[in-house]
Amino acid sequence: MTTTKDKTFILESTEGYTHEIGRLLAMMEYARGTKIDATQHLTVEELDYRIDGQGNSIGSLLLHIACVEEVYQILTFEEREPTEQEMEKLMAGLTLGDNAFKESKGNAASFYLEKLNKVRETTMHQLKQKEDSWLDEEFPFGPKHKANNYFRWFHVFEDELNHRGQIRLISSHMKRIKD
Repeated sequence: MTTTKDKTFILESTEGYTHEIGRLLAMMEYARGTKIDATQHLTVEELDYRIDGQGNSIGSLLLHIACVEEVYQILTFEEREPTEQEMEKLMAGLTLGDNAFKESKGNAASFYLEKLNKVRETTMHQLKQKEDSWLDEEFPFGPKHKANNYFRWFHVFEDELNHRGQIRLISSHMKRIKD
């Protein structure tokens, strides 16, 4: 068996964070890196492309990913619901569809990468302040459930991974119609 020093697929604790939070962050960073790799070189037209002129564009999905993370920062780090003003700012990105497309249309990849990086910097700063026991703290999750912070942040990057699949589907469709 050949040995390699590449640790791309080794989930280890991130330096500067507690063990479990660092591992969670390593998973989140891997998911984010795959998204950046897949979208950073797309043109505005490619970011705005919608299959058959309907549904979500890649740009809308990137906006959504940033908005979801921002909402979960408020829910988990500030332990409160977003204000009306915060929701007004984030609503188009959260709900996707035509409103998200209108808000995201015409932006270059750098717009989304800056937005994603800024929101992640805040997450990383806040996670650095937490101990692993914070992950086990439970809160209401919807009208009938409870969730701990571990699940809530898993849900953030689970959502991101789901949209990575949509981004790949849209990219694949776009390439097929160009050929």
